Amino acid sequence: MGMNKNTVLGWATFIMILMGILLMALGAFRYDDTAGWGFGAVGVGFLANAWVFNALKGRV
Repeated sequence: MGMNKNTVLGWATFIMILMGILLMALGAFRYDDTAGWGFGAVGVGFLANAWVFNALKGRV
């Protein structure tokens, strides 16, 4: 069973959602100083990229 383009985009979306949630959780619970804001911002960026990848499924 091979992986086509939609399967690859699906896995990339799933991994990016997990990383985004992990980074936001690190920013919220681990780092209480200025670094927490950076981790949270990068986590939101990961979720935005995952949203774009999800929108590309079936169109590429």
